[in-house]
This record gives sequence, structure tokens and C-alpha cells, in this order.
Amino acid sequence: MIQASKRSHGISYAIREVVVPAAKLEKKGIKILHLNIGDPIKYDFDTPKHIKKALYEAAEKGYNGYTPSEGCLELREAIAERERKRNKVSYELEDICVTTGVTEALQIFLNATLNPNDELLVPGPTYPQYSLITRFNDAYPIPYQTSENNGWQPDIEDIRKKISRNTKGIVIINPNNPTGALYPPKIIKDILNIAGEHNIPVISDEIYDDIVFEGKQYSTASLAKDVPVITFNGISKVHLAPGWRIGYAMFHHSGELSEIQSAFMRIARSRLCANSVCQYAAIQALKKPQNHIMEMNRKLRERRDFSYKRLNEIPGISTIKPQGAFYIFPRIDALKKGGWRDDKEFVLDILRETHVLLVHGSGFCPIYGKEHFRAVFLPPIETLEKAFEKIEQFMKKRVK
Repeated sequence: MIQASKRSHGISYAIREVVVPAAKLEKKGIKILHLNIGDPIKYDFDTPKHIKKALYEAAEKGYNGYTPSEGCLELREAIAERERKRNKVSYELEDICVTTGVTEALQIFLNATLNPNDELLVPGPTYPQYSLITRFNDAYPIPYQTSENNGWQPDIEDIRKKISRNTKGIVIINPNNPTGALYPPKIIKDILNIAGEHNIPVISDEIYDDIVFEGKQYSTASLAKDVPVITFNGISKVHLAPGWRIGYAMFHHSGELSEIQSAFMRIARSRLCANSVCQYAAIQALKKPQNHIMEMNRKLRERRDFSYKRLNEIPGISTIKPQGAFYIFPRIDALKKGGWRDDKEFVLDILRETHVLLVHGSGFCPIYGKEHFRAVFLPPIETLEKAFEKIEQFMKKRVK
């Protein structure tokens, strides 16, 4: 047999890994209640009509060829304008690059930044791609603790302890995936101060920035003085267009990131460009009225409140209330009592017995995510109640 690369053996994406056994059940005609994936379109949300109309018009007007590798000029102007208005941060257009979703921005950035044996500090737990891509570059993701008892806020002293001579950056995901934590300005400033002390950049993932239920999301770059910040964002979540794959990276610095930014742009040129017609439609997503965001957040807040209350009523499960995004990250208090070896076995058992699909917490961090699971509260309350009722009945039988 012709062998796959050694690097590829380490690739395992928990969020979609659990879909494989679920798909086998679905082939047998079994209906699965999906609480595993952060795709609003799979539920009762839809891409706003004016954005869909802009996509059609872009194709009709002939915007079907390649765009510049860094993204079409009008979209980068719209991104820069949004940052000026929302976050009071100014970007030159050459400091912005449009990518095929945030994942490609992350891939390009880490490919441009990491050498073998380098280290990247990531939240524990974190969105799995940060760890996967770091390992793919023969570097090490180093999880820093976020405190469940403190609403999953980063442990600043743990970050400080884990800085080494090999650290190439500190990652912030705000609001956080998978916990839904929203970071206050003080926490962000503390992380920026540590980065400044060690002359390393902060990588700030802000894809959920306008999906908040209490408080306000503060852009990391808006709080940075002389610390370099690379921000990732896009239209997938806030603008309900995940399948369009339009993200972007923004470089905020005073020259410290010039070499990395140059490498980033070289890699971006080598992969041609992001989807052309979707780029032109994304301009309208950023420039036209944002009324859908308020309605989306209203629905999500109701579903968040219901999920938080309902999950805490289930024997052997407890959870912290998320403040943003659309994820909840409960603890499996009865893991050992129920006889499960680990959280993955728990999730697969839930799937087999109740036909509810969750994601195991250790898939987001083997240290700080273990003995938890992630669920989305995107579905209507009726669907959520059906799923939680199934889980509750299962837990009552298993944990006595």
C-alpha cells in the first residue's frame, strides 16, 4: 500500500469526526438530532435576502473570474470601514487579506510563522484547527488554562508561566469557541501586556464578535498600543453565510510583523484567491443594514437561556452560562459514576442510545476540555427540548 504522509496521521477534527458514526445510523433510517456543528443554516436561520441578492447580481454582472489574491479592492475597503466604525482601528488596505474562511487565514498565517519545535499558546479548550495546523507544521500547541469556575476566562498567570523562548504567539478567541466566554477589556489587556513583554504577537479570532448576549465584545487590536495583533474575521457566523467561505486577516503593527505579513501574502498569491462572487456579495453584507443581527441574537439568547437551565436540570451534568457565540460546554459530573472511560465514549454512547449528536470536550483540548462536551443552541427550543429530554432519560437510567 502506498503510504500517506506522516503529518497526515495526526489529523483528527473532533467536530466532524463524530459525524461518521452518526451518518451510519442515518443510513439505517434513524433520525439524528444534531447539536454538534456551528452552522446556523442547518437550523432555522437563513442568509439575509439582500446578501443572497448581491451574490446573484455579482454573477450576472460578470464578476466570475479571479480577483486579486489579497481580495477585491471594494471588499477590503468595506472591511477597513467596518473596523474604523466598530472598533476605532485604522487599517491600510495592504494590511488586509481576504481568505477562504477564517480557517484558511489561520492556515496561511501559521504556515508563514511556525518552524519545527516552535510553540503557540492556545486557549484550553480551543477551536481544534489551532492545534491541528500547529502540529502539521511540526510545532507544538501549548494550551493555557481557562477557568471554568470563572466563566471560562483565561488564567493570566498560567499564560505567563507557559511563555518560553520558543513561543511564537498567543491566541485569543473572543467570544470563545467552544465555551461561549466573552473576555472583558482587562483580560485582553493583561494578555497584550504579556505579549508585549516577550515581543510576540497576539492572534485574535473574532468571527463571533457581534453575537453577544451580555456586555460588549472588544476588538483586541482596539486595546493594543504597541503590541502586534493579527485579527481573523469573516461573514460565516454574524452574517449567516458559513458555506460561502469568506474570511479575512488583518495585520495591526508598527513593522514587527513585516516579514511574516510578506510571507503571508506570498502564500496567499500561491493559492490564487478566495471565491470571487462571494467576495462581491460580502461587500453588501458589511455595508448594508445589520438588522438581522439583532433578531438572530434575540433568538439565540432565548435558546441559550433555555439550554443553560435545562442542562443544569439533568442529573450528572452541569454547565456555565455562555455570554456569546452559540455554544455551551457542560461538564459531565457523572462521568466516572456512569462507567464511561472518557468523554468521547460518553458522547458516542449518547449517540447510540438517544440519537443526539454532541462533540466530546477532549476534542477541543485533552487537558482542559476533558470530561465535558460541546453542544450548539442553534436549533429551535422545541428541538432542544426533545434532545435534552432524551439525554435526561438516558442519564437517569445510567446514573443512579
